[in-house]
Amino acid sequence: MLCAMTALTWTTAGESHGRGLVGVLEGLPAGLDLDVERVDRELARRWSGYGRGGRARLESDRVELLSGVRGGKTLGSPLAFLIANRDQTIESLPVPTNARPGHADLAGCQKLLARDPRAVLERASARETAARVALAGFARQLLEHFGIEVFAHVVELGGVAARDGVFEALGAERTTRRASSPFQCLDPDADVAMRAAVDAAKASGDSLGGVFEVRALGVPPGLGSYAVASERLTARIGGALFSIPAIKGVEFGLGFEAARRPGSEVHDAIVPTSSVRPRAFGRFARATNRAGGLEGGLSNGEELVVRAAMKPIPTLRKGLATVDFETGEAVTATYQRSDVTSVPAASVVGEALVALELARAFLDKFGGDSLGEVEAHFAHWRDAVARV
Repeated sequence: MLCAMTALTWTTAGESHGRGLVGVLEGLPAGLDLDVERVDRELARRWSGYGRGGRARLESDRVELLSGVRGGKTLGSPLAFLIANRDQTIESLPVPTNARPGHADLAGCQKLLARDPRAVLERASARETAARVALAGFARQLLEHFGIEVFAHVVELGGVAARDGVFEALGAERTTRRASSPFQCLDPDADVAMRAAVDAAKASGDSLGGVFEVRALGVPPGLGSYAVASERLTARIGGALFSIPAIKGVEFGLGFEAARRPGSEVHDAIVPTSSVRPRAFGRFARATNRAGGLEGGLSNGEELVVRAAMKPIPTLRKGLATVDFETGEAVTATYQRSDVTSVPAASVVGEALVALELARAFLDKFGGDSLGEVEAHFAHWRDAVARV
């Protein structure tokens, strides 16, 4: 059976203090039930987390659908939405007289041949990621229709690490536990130490970074490509995570630890599915998952496991050294309202981008104009792969 190619594409528009953010998602099949309130809950989760700044108390993000849905179902046409900003002061905000280290300010001004960091920072701001969280809020409902769950949690913040194995230990309770954590973390003991670290950083006018992990369960094997370099799922997910402001490192499975081990302690033995779990796709599975669910640029049917490292936010209350544009004199960087840490928020954005890339890869393989076509393509493949 040949599958019709349905490309999932998306774009965003808007500035941090403009009228709002716009998102456009193309390629969702017609007939998919959408829960808009579910998307709003994801947006609220992005604002959560201990250590957030003043804007988290100001904004209350809601999606206003503009097109692509009728009667709660997708039409198959472009889905567009608006997230209005409460803070719409872009025209009255002053132009900073200096560029802030660690931001896109200086390089952006050099790109534009201008001395107006506001022209750069309004779009470079992480505020834009709210639109991407909303885009994924819609796309992930397609994944969940086919039994795929995407879940992120913070595993380290300010040098405080959560216990190994806590994700596996919690099982189905992981969502409830994460919701009760001020850091989107699954380890309550780590929560206490993380809070102390944030309080200490705030008192000293500093900021903190950390690491979050994204897991995807129920992903079928064969998503992505081994034949086209840019379509390798490793590259697509890695690139998506690197597109989040302040992300400085991404690893899958063992990640950098794999470079320190011999091959016999890195690669995952192939075994009959029956010896591992009954729900796996096809006749084969992996005895371990050190690869993090990806081999040769393809999903391999195991859990996708990817981690991203976020640097500390470079906007510090105590300031960083920079240079005045006009005088060339050394000054302290202009302070913009900011967070002590936004690693919990970044985990929500990371979860969203992994979901977007998985939805795109899923439709690349099983796509069709309507949900019924996608269901038929997936069912046919699932029956056929059991004979491979």
